[in-house]
Amino acid sequence: MTQDAHTLTAADKGKRVLNIDGTEVGRIVAVEDGRGYVDPEPTVTKTIKSKLGWGNITESAHPLDEGSIEEITDDAVRLRGTL
Repeated sequence: MTQDAHTLTAADKGKRVLNIDGTEVGRIVAVEDGRGYVDPEPTVTKTIKSKLGWGNITESAHPLDEGSIEEITDDAVRLRGTL
């Protein structure tokens, strides 16, 4: 099931982020004002915290806006290109 459009919500925290070729490039660790932040090397602890809504934006997190998103599914955010 795909959620509406390309806008990230708090429910997307912890989801895998995949490049256009399907390569996993990180996980969504935070969402603020529709912009997601991708940690390229999240630890298990960071992933669990983000799923619980306790994640935060770290120096290694990359911003991701809706123009970069091809699709948001139940378990992943697929990009239009590469991160």
